[in-house]
Amino acid sequence: MLEPALLPTPLVDCADEAFARAGVELRLKRDDLLHPTVPGNKWRKLAPNLAAAVERGHTRLLTFGGAYSTHLRAVAAAAGALGLESVGLVRGEELADRPRNWSLRAAEAAGMRLAFLTRAEYREATGRAGGEHGTDALLRRWGPCLVLPEGGSNALAAVGAAAIPAELPGLGERDVVCCPVGTGGTLAGIAAGLPAGARALGVAVLRGGEGYLEAEVARLHRAAYGRDFDNWRIDHAHHGGGYGRVPAGLAGFAERFERRHGVPLERRYVAKLLAALADLAAAGAFPRGTRLTAVVTGLPDPE
Repeated sequence: MLEPALLPTPLVDCADEAFARAGVELRLKRDDLLHPTVPGNKWRKLAPNLAAAVERGHTRLLTFGGAYSTHLRAVAAAAGALGLESVGLVRGEELADRPRNWSLRAAEAAGMRLAFLTRAEYREATGRAGGEHGTDALLRRWGPCLVLPEGGSNALAAVGAAAIPAELPGLGERDVVCCPVGTGGTLAGIAAGLPAGARALGVAVLRGGEGYLEAEVARLHRAAYGRDFDNWRIDHAHHGGGYGRVPAGLAGFAERFERRHGVPLERRYVAKLLAALADLAAAGAFPRGTRLTAVVTGLPDPE
């Protein structure tokens, strides 16, 4: 049985001198506290997909991720709690014969069957290579299953993430709701759920995503809502050198923020988001009086 989620998640005012100097308010939407095993935006995106899987009679979930994928762990935990099988296709065939890292161990402990693919096989399976998406081949290999995309970002996931603004009372023209962007599902949902006047800002955590991530968010909007939204943008200048990279300056920022505010920061997504907001505020990118709500999308790694 899957434990219930903590909803709505806490909304915490964050008095920070760097933002105050810029005349900007900062709030933290503590989605990291949402669920003990399926935290943050993973719950938001997975919950409607899990409901659809059960409704359609699926007994197996299949999805994709890298060696430290939070998405893989979340799917494994949620599927196991619901009595569903789960398969994780992992990027990097060299990992097959190595000792499992803590993240892959957790996925296997929750019941997920792991299969390790070469980079080319992974691109083909996830639909990033030219040609077909590969779902038919996956079904032939693994049998009937619900296939969830990398990161869990699909139309249902965007609808799930759209509940975030509904938990933020009083949103208006001075508000910007902010989140890190890996695959685009959370940003797509936030933008779709905002009232008139409020805006969404995503901070890309991967390098070279210009254009691609914007296209993904727009695709999710059309798939989920049949329309485009013009109330969002993505910052591409604060990826820290690429996905999974945490340069020393970013690590130092995260440590100082944790000491000041007592909030543990996940480094690959959340720290990049908050560091970006601090830089943008200092540069005058937000009009004085702006209220920023930063969605804390996940927990720090245990190791």
